[in-house]
Amino acid sequence: MMTGSRPGETLTGAPDALARKASAENFPVAARFLPRAIREDLMAVYGFARFVDDLGDELPGGPEARLRALDEAEGQLDRAATGQASHPVFTRLAPVVNSGRVPLQAFRDLIEANRLDQSVSTYTTFDDLLGYCRLSANPVGRIVLGLAGLGGDSEAVRLSDDVCSALQVIEHLQDVKEDAVQGRVYLPEKDLAEFGVDRSELFGTSASPALRRLVAFEASRAGGLLRSGAPLTRRLHGLWRFAVAGYAGGGLAQLQAIERAAYDVLAKPAKATRARVAISSLRLFLGRQV
Repeated sequence: MMTGSRPGETLTGAPDALARKASAENFPVAARFLPRAIREDLMAVYGFARFVDDLGDELPGGPEARLRALDEAEGQLDRAATGQASHPVFTRLAPVVNSGRVPLQAFRDLIEANRLDQSVSTYTTFDDLLGYCRLSANPVGRIVLGLAGLGGDSEAVRLSDDVCSALQVIEHLQDVKEDAVQGRVYLPEKDLAEFGVDRSELFGTSASPALRRLVAFEASRAGGLLRSGAPLTRRLHGLWRFAVAGYAGGGLAQLQAIERAAYDVLAKPAKATRARVAISSLRLFLGRQV
């Protein structure tokens, strides 16, 4: 059983703290306009994802301790599926897991992504990075589609995967230095070499011209994925359409923030304002071209 004060454990014990952490995310987590039941489901999923990420990133004791904790997390997930979870993150998640709308494998994949982080710190090609996104990001979209009643729509799933992979790549671009400090580099090794960027440059106080060109290149790839997945909003209706437009619109706004920073992601955080996120989200909701 998980006990003590491990990272993330207090989140569901203190809903206000979870809400504050969610509000600091790059992309909307559970917009206030959504019905309470939907917000609760999304916050339960967010609490789970945040918790396992914290176990994989911040738990003291190194990879071995983190892998043990992730194994325990998967055990709690199994118990949630039978209504026997004891950890607050998983007792809160249990109604989502047992709703019949969301595949349990999606939650397992998120745990597996954090296991992978303990042994893999670089990715050779962009396709390799997208393979990681299939575990670390795409399951979140599949969970949301399940909650929205579209889990069985294969085209919606494909579009969602594009959006979620794009959002993950954008987050990696925003966190280049933070990830490098933790010993992880999500900029593909092949691209680093092609653009003439040495890994030591990722620790600088400002990005070199070569690194800026590389970030612009990866941002263009992420933008392509977002545009590919944008039709997803037209397959949704009502508040779910607005919620998913918020996720994708947030990604577009973050890309614009990176562009406005001249692709220097080291000097200061490239973060979109709430107003720009709202404008991008509304455009997607209305079916405007992105």
